[in-house]
Amino acid sequence: MKPLTIDFYQRPTVTVAQDLLGCLFVRLFRGVRLVGRVVETEAYHQVGDAACHAHKGKTARNRVMFETGGKLYVYFTYGMHFCMNVVTEAEGVGSAVLLRAFEPLEGLEIMHKHRVEKRVNKATLAVKELCSGPAKVCQAFAISTAQNGHNLSEEPIQLFRGESFTQEKIGTSGRIGISQAAALPWRFYIKDNNYVSR
Repeated sequence: MKPLTIDFYQRPTVTVAQDLLGCLFVRLFRGVRLVGRVVETEAYHQVGDAACHAHKGKTARNRVMFETGGKLYVYFTYGMHFCMNVVTEAEGVGSAVLLRAFEPLEGLEIMHKHRVEKRVNKATLAVKELCSGPAKVCQAFAISTAQNGHNLSEEPIQLFRGESFTQEKIGTSGRIGISQAAALPWRFYIKDNNYVSR
């Protein structure tokens, strides 16, 4: 398999957010492949989107969002969680797609270990709980701001073409966990998939 080309990301953000569904996110972690199928995304864009980190312009925190599409934008939130985004569109445009949920496919033991380490309750987690939310995805795949700015055309983190879905199989809703511009219908998910966050 070949990773997604850079021009895949350099398209309208809402389009990329939908086309990422079914793609395979692969991380090589200490010699082991961690693989998840993208099942839920959210689009964010500096224009007309008050919830977007780039809405008020470039800062030290969000500068990666303004780089050429095809990089990871990772940020720390609520003083406790990391969230991972794929930067989209052309250089100078502040936009990205939040990777909200994965269906875990390979490296599940390591994902489980990573997730349990972060929990107060160390009880065993069901497979569908490993990556069913943006913070969970980052925990399972050991993603932090150390990966902020990573070029997705290079190892150890890449995205690959996976299963494609027709519009009939893609659900749409307002975005989750934000107070501004939440009604924008920019959350996309695979219908009837057990690994979607909610």
